[in-house]
Amino acid sequence: MGGVRPLMQVEPHKLPPVPHGLPGLPRSLGVAGVLFLTLSATTPASSVFVIVPGMLRVAGSGALIALLIAAIVCVATAYVYAELSSAWPIAGGEYVMVARTLGPMAGFVVLGVNVINNLIFTPVVALGVSDVLARVIPGLPQTPVALALIALATGCGLLNIRTNALVTGLFLVVELLALAALCWAGLIAPVQDPVALLLHPRMPGGAGLVAATPAAIGTATTIAIFALNGYGMAVYFGEDMRDAPRRIGRVVLAALCLTLATEILPVAAAIVGTPDLAAFLTGEDPFGALVAARGGRALGDWVAAGVAIAIVNAAIVSILAFARFFYSTARDGVWGGRLDIRLQLIHPRLGSPWIATLGIGGVSLVCCLVPLDLLLVLSGAGLVLTYAAIALAALVGRRTGATAHAAYRMPLFPVAPVLTLIALAYVVWTSWLDPEEGRPGLIATGIQIAVSILYYGLVVRRRGAWVTRDPLG
Repeated sequence: MGGVRPLMQVEPHKLPPVPHGLPGLPRSLGVAGVLFLTLSATTPASSVFVIVPGMLRVAGSGALIALLIAAIVCVATAYVYAELSSAWPIAGGEYVMVARTLGPMAGFVVLGVNVINNLIFTPVVALGVSDVLARVIPGLPQTPVALALIALATGCGLLNIRTNALVTGLFLVVELLALAALCWAGLIAPVQDPVALLLHPRMPGGAGLVAATPAAIGTATTIAIFALNGYGMAVYFGEDMRDAPRRIGRVVLAALCLTLATEILPVAAAIVGTPDLAAFLTGEDPFGALVAARGGRALGDWVAAGVAIAIVNAAIVSILAFARFFYSTARDGVWGGRLDIRLQLIHPRLGSPWIATLGIGGVSLVCCLVPLDLLLVLSGAGLVLTYAAIALAALVGRRTGATAHAAYRMPLFPVAPVLTLIALAYVVWTSWLDPEEGRPGLIATGIQIAVSILYYGLVVRRRGAWVTRDPLG
């Protein structure tokens, strides 16, 4: 990844100025606003209702153990994000952190991989809405619904960021109420012994339930890490935040704590409350079925609608965040010429990067026409690479002093980045053993790395030394 030399070790005010003299993003958000946006990005309701059922089919009640292990990994990664975000609360996010510590090529590789994943994330989320709403409105066409959702999200993305924080906050309340309904459905009449579920986890087998294997729990753990992801997206809103260096680390850690609570507790409550564990673990919609069984069809439909709102919320926030990411890449001269200038334009009244927002929305609309399976393969293992890169960045940044100015310092260093790297090595190993999804994803990410290195060497580097810039003000 281009060596481990820091890009530069100077005070922030001595970094290269933002080119062209264009205005930056207005700093109008406090802790609550960024926290609302970040939690909406983690979208705990859709993680529980859409992702966790796959974990149940793989590891059964061992999914609880998998979630707890993943929680430990995510705590470690959140500490890394908190320290690096407080050092560089810049809309480019991870690529800036890596470029400032591991060097420009390493940073550009992370940038290249994140370009692909940020373009793909929103259409993948949007294409899943029709499936979630199938209980309430059967037969919804997948692609038209996804196109309409992205158009809506793009329109919201053009609005003032404080307006979006309010809208996503209201949507988040609906999402949390849906999760509260699931907790109620499980705990109103508990059936299973929670201690036995943890000490003797059971998983679906050929003849009913069998003892959950360590391999199955390990596979579920890799899924759980992705289900709990999103807390690091706070850094994309660092340039919208007042006093970001001092406050953004708190947002990252608070977002993780709330994500853990709103995902693990409802899953545990539902498993404890299900009267038929075997049917629950193999069901297509186990959580929705439990809510409908305990609260009636109307409550089940309302919860399904709440999950759909959670996905809409995630789509809005992803457009907001990724528009800021591309705004930052333009400021750093990634694309060249007039495109860099246009992508940096801030709407004079709304304060949003409106060209970048329309651009990410337009590309997302086109991606909705691509088969979902292909999009999932193209997304690859980008999150694994990003996590590994920032863990290395935290280690090297401490050694070289590049992060010495960080307002937040993680405790028990270097436990968090080392634990993150160990966990990611296991994720890569298990992914490689999966020839249907995991291995193609790793290969896709390898191709993205190669293309990023070629673009950096043949295009960007020829223009001169590539540096990442701090925002104005």
